[in-house]
Formats: sequence, structure tokens, C-alpha cells
Amino acid sequence: MATVRFDHATRRFDKKSAPAVDALDLEIADGEFLVLVGPSGCGKSTSLRMLAGLEPVDEGRVLIGDRDMAGVAPRDRDVAMVFQNYALYPSMTVAQNMGFALRNAGVNKADTRRQVEEAARVLQLENLLDRKPSQLSGGQRQRVAMGRAIVRRPKVFCMDEPLSNLDAKLRVSTRGEIAGLQRRLGVTTVYVTHDQVEAMTMGTRVAVLKDGVLQQVAEPRELYDRPVNAFVAGFIGTPAMNLIEAPVVDGRARVGDAEIDVPAPLGGRDRVTVGARPESMRLVGEGEPGLELTVELVEELGAEAFAYGHTAGGERIALRLDRGHATSVGQRVRVRHVDAEVHAFDVETGLRLD
Repeated sequence: MATVRFDHATRRFDKKSAPAVDALDLEIADGEFLVLVGPSGCGKSTSLRMLAGLEPVDEGRVLIGDRDMAGVAPRDRDVAMVFQNYALYPSMTVAQNMGFALRNAGVNKADTRRQVEEAARVLQLENLLDRKPSQLSGGQRQRVAMGRAIVRRPKVFCMDEPLSNLDAKLRVSTRGEIAGLQRRLGVTTVYVTHDQVEAMTMGTRVAVLKDGVLQQVAEPRELYDRPVNAFVAGFIGTPAMNLIEAPVVDGRARVGDAEIDVPAPLGGRDRVTVGARPESMRLVGEGEPGLELTVELVEELGAEAFAYGHTAGGERIALRLDRGHATSVGQRVRVRHVDAEVHAFDVETGLRLD
């Protein structure tokens, strides 16, 4: 196993445009499961490909263990890739697909078979070893792709959106399988996804990227509870955090006709971005201080519901509702932030204020 370090690693596809990955400085511990997450085009897959040697590093370094990977070919990095399209050979059986890299490395048939069978037991593929990929479900194909990586016993797993081709239910079960498997194997893993729910439920730590720049790296709970800026606050969480730009009056933020205590010294600012999770908004009665919304959508999820509405000023607000609520589309309601659960961000820089 090994540590991984991005030491101000930069990748430029075009010298005239901004870097795809800009001075990424990130250390991944031995055996850690780190997830790179962000919107499309943020540089997460490029970062992974730099680690695997599929993209060059224009500035800075990528290290596996204590070794700088500059000039080291992908096949010599001891990194195993798992892609979203499985990349299985259709003419080969499951066993042949899983053992392909070992055969190419000159491992004898007996050892190859033993390692393939060990991986198959871990992935519950023992009864499928003689099937072709066309005879497998999407989840089974993904496990075969995982098995092909496992049998190599690499120092690092690189996974590039491996669940993207699966249906919603299968994604939930497979992400649990992958996370559990990684814990058992203890292999350093870098996992790329655009799905922040996947990131939050799988990663030991999560690194959030935007426009090639690392925004924050932290444990999932810290990302949710203490986002460092408005971008992370709005990206992490489903539904997203409500962000409202509000005037400051006598040291308090005024949202609608309610005055909100913000958990930070405002330093003479006349405006602040107030953030609150949907579960940190409360319905209040007619005439009570708050913000008036027109409900435009109610999502019923069984144990809870989420209502979405817009204010007269056009802000869109999400609100968590308890089971058995009486809120309906078209209804006008009043909501208020829970002061103790409010976040505050600088209007200009987006940085957290505290």
C-alpha cells in the first residue's frame, strides 16, 4: 500500500486558457478512501488521470509513496483503474477478464487462477466465472471490473465514476459494496464522482473541486456542517443549502421581515449571504416575522417531504417538512431560519464568516 500526494500539481490543455487542474495540493493517507467530487469540468477526472499517468503533470508533482511519478509509465506505477464503462473484453469469460493483467505480467496459470478465485469469493462472483460479459447484469459487470483491479494487488485504486451506468437502486447497493470492500482490502483509493450523495456516503474524506481549484477537503460531516465557502455550502447536501443575500441592520441580517443572528462578526459589512439547510427552516404563523413563499413543488419521500417555493424577490427556498404535513402546491407560507443553525458568507468572496 502507499500514500498519494499531489504537490501543487497542475495540468493545462491550452496555454491560453485556465488550467484544468490548478496547483492541486492534496495528501492521501495509506489505506484511505478519498473521493474527488465537483461539477462537470471541475478537474476531478483529470486529477485522477494524472495520478494514473494517463495525463502529464505540467507543473508540480504527483508522488506515490515517496517516489515522484515524473517520467514513470502508467504500467509501472502499480495503480489499478476502474472505469465507468467497465472495459471488459466481450469474447473472454469473467475469469479470463479478471486474470488478463496477471497473464500479461507473466504470472503462471495456477497462481492466476488462485488469485482470480480469491477475488471472486470477495466479490461473490464464484458462480459466474465461466460466463461472458453479455450474460451479466450491469452490477455484475462492475464487480468483474473491480475484480480485475483487485487481482493485481496494486498500491492504489483509481475509480472514475464506476457507478454512472447503473440504475438508481443498484447504485445504492453497489456503492455500499465498494466502500465495504475497500475497508477490507485497505488499499489506498481515489474515487471520482459528480454525485455528492455518493461522495458523502463512501469517502473517508471528500475533496471538493471547482474550476480546477481545490475548495475544501474534509470528512463528510465537517463538509456538511462547516463548508468553507458558499460554493461548497451550495454543492454539498440534497436539497442544497438555501443561500440568500441579505442586508445587515444593527449587526443582524434581515431576511424578509425577520432579523437573524449570524454566527460571525460582520465587521462593518452592510450585506451578508445567509445560508440555511432545508432542515434549518421552520414554518411560522401568519403575521410572525419571516419570509413569505409561494410553494411550487412538494416532494413526498415517505418519512419526510421537501417543499420548494419562491419569494417575491425570486429567491428559491427549500424546506424540510415532517411526515403528515398539510403543505400543498400554490399555498403561501411563511418560513424563518433557525438562528443557531445559520451559516454566514461574505457576499464578495463567498468565504465563510466565523
